[in-house]
Amino acid sequence: MSAFDASPEVGPEVGPDVVVDARGLRCPLPVIRLAQSARDAVSGAVIEVLATDPAARADIPAWCRLRGQDYLGSQPRGTGGEHTAYRVRVARTNQTDQTDNTDSTVSGSEPGRRTSAAQAPPQR
Repeated sequence: MSAFDASPEVGPEVGPDVVVDARGLRCPLPVIRLAQSARDAVSGAVIEVLATDPAARADIPAWCRLRGQDYLGSQPRGTGGEHTAYRVRVARTNQTDQTDNTDSTVSGSEPGRRTSAAQAPPQR
């Protein structure tokens, strides 16, 4: 089911917590704006993205799958359906998603040298 009005908990009578107006923006900007809003939102918040870019139809659900967010569906909006509203429930925020970059591991190639987990030692 793709229309979020079929879900009683996030239907049209229940307004979103955040509205991202990405109308007129082309790929990848609607998803970038969604990501920025999700980073600042609390877990459980519903974000509605208004977009005219047809690529958002695939991009927003894909971003949700990759980032562990809940895609709630889409619904045409405007008098002639000139834009679409996409709803996403924030399952995780950036604060719960981050790892502590101050942790370090000892590199096996150079005893005693510490590198962050994000920096892999060069292959020899």
